Amino acid sequence: MQSEEILIDIEDRMQKAVAKLKRELTGIRTGRANPGLVDSLKVDVYGSSMAMKQAATIACPEPTQIVIRPFDLSTLKDIEKAIIASDLGYTPNNDGRVIRINIPPLSTQVRQKMASRIKELTEEAKVAIRNVRRDGNKMADAGEKNKEFSEDERDSTKEEIQKLTKKFEDETTELAKNREKEVMEN
Repeated sequence: MQSEEILIDIEDRMQKAVAKLKRELTGIRTGRANPGLVDSLKVDVYGSSMAMKQAATIACPEPTQIVIRPFDLSTLKDIEKAIIASDLGYTPNNDGRVIRINIPPLSTQVRQKMASRIKELTEEAKVAIRNVRRDGNKMADAGEKNKEFSEDERDSTKEEIQKLTKKFEDETTELAKNREKEVMEN
């Protein structure tokens, strides 16, 4: 494997770790309603399980309310069951056409729990990035050992891998800091 191929692979895998963190942070509640809180909930409809966003339109017309409008009205009860069964603790209001979820304000204690969860998720993402770095360094060492490229090329590849690691770790830190700020706002 050439050093350019190694770097492309490493960068792609690190981007995926950051993208996963972004998705997970979207599901963390702030003081405002957010479609990300429910769009990935699994709903059992038509004999299979699918994400809520595939079964309904999700909107937030007000900062404290989520409105879920199913594509097919016959799935309304299934969507309501999925919300009740989730660990989100929301009570859906079904009016026969749409489901409304009122989002209560967060207490300080809950905000602190959310902030610590953000830190956990960020650390998991950083560990994933570091694991990718380790794999890249192993590939660079193997490439040099197999005489695919020189020692200097191996060292420069490792330097580039370290730069990518720093870049993506900084990105995860920035994402976490912004999300934590949103959670802690009143």
